[in-house]
Amino acid sequence: MKLGDISVGMVELMGRAVSALGHDPQPLFGQYQLDDLKLRSPDARISIPRFMRLGHACIERFAIPWLGLEMGRQSSPGIHGLAGLVAQTAPDIRSACKAVTEFELLSSFNARGQSQFAIEQGEGVAHFYSISPYNAYNLFVVDSVLGGWVQMLRWLSGRDDLVKRLEFEFKAPHYLEHYDHYFSCELRFAAERNAVVLHDWALDLPSRHRCASTHQGLKQLAERELERVRLGLSFREVIERAIGPLLKGQTPTLDMIAHRLNMAPWTVRRRLNAEGISFQQVMNDTRRDLAVSYVRDTTLTLGEIAYLLGFGSTAAFQRAFKRWTGQAPGRFREEARLPK
Repeated sequence: MKLGDISVGMVELMGRAVSALGHDPQPLFGQYQLDDLKLRSPDARISIPRFMRLGHACIERFAIPWLGLEMGRQSSPGIHGLAGLVAQTAPDIRSACKAVTEFELLSSFNARGQSQFAIEQGEGVAHFYSISPYNAYNLFVVDSVLGGWVQMLRWLSGRDDLVKRLEFEFKAPHYLEHYDHYFSCELRFAAERNAVVLHDWALDLPSRHRCASTHQGLKQLAERELERVRLGLSFREVIERAIGPLLKGQTPTLDMIAHRLNMAPWTVRRRLNAEGISFQQVMNDTRRDLAVSYVRDTTLTLGEIAYLLGFGSTAAFQRAFKRWTGQAPGRFREEARLPK
């Protein structure tokens, strides 16, 4: 199981933001083999670790730690792919927010989770899943996602007052002063979640770009595409994707996974048996594959990786990793980074 991937549309957005900040991203993109042909491909994806390294490289090269904030400002419905177009033509703000999160899988997948939209005490909350622990490589991701949602709301409503509050899991960063240039609402750092909280009165506001017939057509297309994606997964892959978001700090049980999938535990077991594999095998293989990706493709410490994979201690993770790969994780990381 890989950490995830994302549409190259987000790379195009990154380039747009870098250019808006007065720099030329093309030489750097070339180093990552991201040419115009690939950026025009409707099905092209970039892995999550590679996307984060590219963003960090832009931040370092051009000294723009607030890159994600500018990405949010430069965002548009088309960047979100089919989900964005469904949202753009939706009748109201509530429906638009639901569309962006409901069809997110059509343009991105992350083993850590999926965005959600919910009503809490009358207020709309667009919730971006946790990607902690935070470091120089991933702060811009949260900035760009929340900023993009805010920009979407501006686009749909023609107003800048729909958002009541923005919540960020990470502590206020060193570029804190830049947030005031991009947002006009309350900001909460070191919060329990990453979220855009809308005023209760904002949910029923009509969209300026609503079109009932086009919306229904696009929504039906998105639903068919989402079903096609899901039907293309084996049941083992379905279980892997359910395990990933639940691993943080714990080892998910069969009952937990069954509950997440709204299935009976015996149904999960039976369907896995039909594919010739057990739940425990899927759990072990998922942890192993994610462990290799985390060690090879990220800068997370071994302790952080151990926590994200549900191990009780770093030592327990190191023993498991050596059993899986024949190497200690530190040595594996060193060799993976040697010039090929």
